[in-house]
Amino acid sequence: MRLGLLTTSDYDVAMSSPRSVRFEDTTLERLTAYAARHPGLSGASAAALLVEEGLRMDEHPAVVFRDGPGGRRAVVIGGPDVWEIIRALKDARQAEPELSRGELIALVQVNSGVAEPLIRAALDYYGAYPDEVDGALIDADRIEEGLRLAMGRARDFLGS
Repeated sequence: MRLGLLTTSDYDVAMSSPRSVRFEDTTLERLTAYAARHPGLSGASAAALLVEEGLRMDEHPAVVFRDGPGGRRAVVIGGPDVWEIIRALKDARQAEPELSRGELIALVQVNSGVAEPLIRAALDYYGAYPDEVDGALIDADRIEEGLRLAMGRARDFLGS
């Protein structure tokens, strides 16, 4: 399962030809340490990942990237994961289809406590990277369904 796990393939990083990049020794040491903490990443793939994330953060200043139990994912600064906000918006839209965009955002703001500018930032990020966010939503749904099934089996086993 890859709940929000970001890899270079999620970014469609195409390395069609080698590039020469010079790093300060301390930067190279930090990059090597970063790659070592993230199994499956080489120094080059870690550099590509971090450059891509840096460019995305430049495009979307309220979004940062964070490691977590489900992997690396986009989050709004001081708030939840982008996919969580998008899920809340989708759920609210399904429950209240007549709401305007502004009313929908206000409803999610009230229900989640996430500030309106952060909800809009998540929407902007989703608009730019829908496949990444939709993948995280699918993964979350799959994990939650597995948990529901496991809880049901445990409940049935115990007879209550």
